[in-house]
Amino acid sequence: MRAEQCDSVIGRLRISKTNSNECKETNTFIRATTGLIKPICGAASEPYGEMRKSLQPFDVVVCTLRNQGARHPRCQYNGQRRTRRIAIKCEGDLPVHFEKDIVIF
Repeated sequence: MRAEQCDSVIGRLRISKTNSNECKETNTFIRATTGLIKPICGAASEPYGEMRKSLQPFDVVVCTLRNQGARHPRCQYNGQRRTRRIAIKCEGDLPVHFEKDIVIF
């Protein structure tokens, strides 16, 4: 996914706030295969509260809502490509929720 594809991808996947058709303020897409993300639930990470934080940076696209108060399917986003470590929630050895991207210092 490219940064300029936020509107089309979010629209096609019908992403909105939980139990609502309100547009999400932000949505982040990790530009990596499952095979690269899954090891974060194991040795390729370190504890981060109740989450796991990747040891290596990932290429992500962060989509930020530009038309506040809009409802699906009229959501419009600005996309920004970033390279960040990521924090995810794992259940067992499987990633189940992306929490946030983390600036690398």
